[in-house]
Amino acid sequence: MYSSEVIEEVVSRNDIVDVISNYIKLKKNGSSYVGLCPFHNEKSPSFSVSQSKQLYHCFGCGVGGNVITFVMEYENMTFLEAVKLLGDRAGMTLEETSYSEQEQKNRDIKTKLLEINKIAATYYYHNLKSENGKVGLDYFAGRGLTSNTINRFGLGYAGQTGNELYRYLKSKGYDDELLKETGLFTYERGIHDKFWNRVMFPIMDINNRVIGFGGRVMGEAKPKYLNSPETRLFDKSRNLYGLNIARMSRKSNMIICEGYMDVIALHQAGFNQAVASLGTALTSAQANIMKRYTDNVLITYDSDEAGTKAALRAIPILKEAGLSTRVIDMKPYKDPDEFIKALGAEAFQQRIDKAKNSFMYEISVIEKKYDKTDPEKETAFEREVAEKLVTFSQRLERENYMRAVCKEFSISYEGMRELVASIGSHSGIIKRPEHTKKAQATKRESGIRQAEKILLTWIIDDRNVFEKVRQYITPKDFLDPLLKDVADKLYIQFDNGKVNPATIINTYETEEEHSEVAALFSAELDAGLSQNERQKALNDTVIKVKNNSLEYEMDCATKQGNSKLVQELMMEQIKLKNLNIEL
Repeated sequence: MYSSEVIEEVVSRNDIVDVISNYIKLKKNGSSYVGLCPFHNEKSPSFSVSQSKQLYHCFGCGVGGNVITFVMEYENMTFLEAVKLLGDRAGMTLEETSYSEQEQKNRDIKTKLLEINKIAATYYYHNLKSENGKVGLDYFAGRGLTSNTINRFGLGYAGQTGNELYRYLKSKGYDDELLKETGLFTYERGIHDKFWNRVMFPIMDINNRVIGFGGRVMGEAKPKYLNSPETRLFDKSRNLYGLNIARMSRKSNMIICEGYMDVIALHQAGFNQAVASLGTALTSAQANIMKRYTDNVLITYDSDEAGTKAALRAIPILKEAGLSTRVIDMKPYKDPDEFIKALGAEAFQQRIDKAKNSFMYEISVIEKKYDKTDPEKETAFEREVAEKLVTFSQRLERENYMRAVCKEFSISYEGMRELVASIGSHSGIIKRPEHTKKAQATKRESGIRQAEKILLTWIIDDRNVFEKVRQYITPKDFLDPLLKDVADKLYIQFDNGKVNPATIINTYETEEEHSEVAALFSAELDAGLSQNERQKALNDTVIKVKNNSLEYEMDCATKQGNSKLVQELMMEQIKLKNLNIEL
């Protein structure tokens, strides 16, 4: 590991504009540079690079960070690899420093786990190509996979006995305590390989490191598919199979599938933007990850009842993440793999082009529940449709969908409009779907978080504003953990006399954090506002953040039975109404 001083020196000696210009064409635009984003497909430049702040941020897909982040993303490097490359570029000899004993221990364990996973993946791969793995190779050949595809995804085979991999890793000198953490073995009635007599699918993170495995059994044993358990490396809810390739596809959309073979079949057919959730229903974390790379998601789950239910569960999650969602119809075939084998890539592209709007898809599923030749059941169908239309909060959007639904499902527009108006006016009668309630709660939370982000942008933008705001706002007033941490570091830098955004970003580990922090430093306040409007906007933001912080403190004090503190906080809230920060 390198010290923070060494990393700062590396950043300072690698001007971000110079570095990024080696990868993409940048053009001067005011105080910044702009170009086409290398991390998503776009025709108009939304990728901005600030030389003064030494940051980049894409206003299209949301990625961002400093020069180290860029090299990590573009070159698929680890943090240390990127620092080393940039150090070499600057002609520096980098000296490593040490972690605390516990930190070093944790890093060593993760490094060893990655090492073991890589060895295991290589073992399974070579096993597939051996005589012992013929059953697995025949299976993949029967599924139409080429040698190139097998190699690209690192597919393998776990042998028919229950401890081959264990014996192999023990021969390499790995101890049982460490092997237990891999999730590759079971420890009931002795030690056994978790995966045996299965074709193997290595699961990789976005840096192409093996973090887990999936295995498909040969024969009729259960379960048919088996995944690694959660480990220090592997969190099913926060990873997507195939994302390491899909994120570089430069396509305008991403395809979400159910399983490994669907992803692989689509990639082999040229649709290298396909990913799959990992043995679980789609999570909000996975949806947010996809949002980093695209605004458009195509759902291509199995066309059976289970696949339909999974699609209906996924749609609101994708919408909440801000993703435009459509559903691909694969009938009469079960899944993308079957479809492509039968009709080919061109026919699948045609299905993509004709993918159904997710709301219209939901209505088509509802329609199948009713016999519309029966007037009573037709009325029930129309009422259920109306209940779904009511969930649109914006009138224009609701009207547009109402017209589309009425046209496609042969419903009287005037009749539907009247029914929607009736349901909407009786708010206590119709119970909205749970996901809608959740979305409303999320919207409120997002409103508070947005205010905290805007306030940080105010502070970052103008030191004079910072000096005035700090009289009322401290870092602890930011309730979002990430934003509070940024505020802590920002306040310290202001006190030390120099704000260095690139240095702050270095303190975070994940790409998501890098992008979000970069967005804070890259945001610009509305220059078109008058002095009075700017002043009112700032005061409103400070009041909102401070009031939310006080409410949180009051909740805590109430739970503790501290009535005196509650009274004091209420007095602060009253005083807050008279706040007037002058610019």
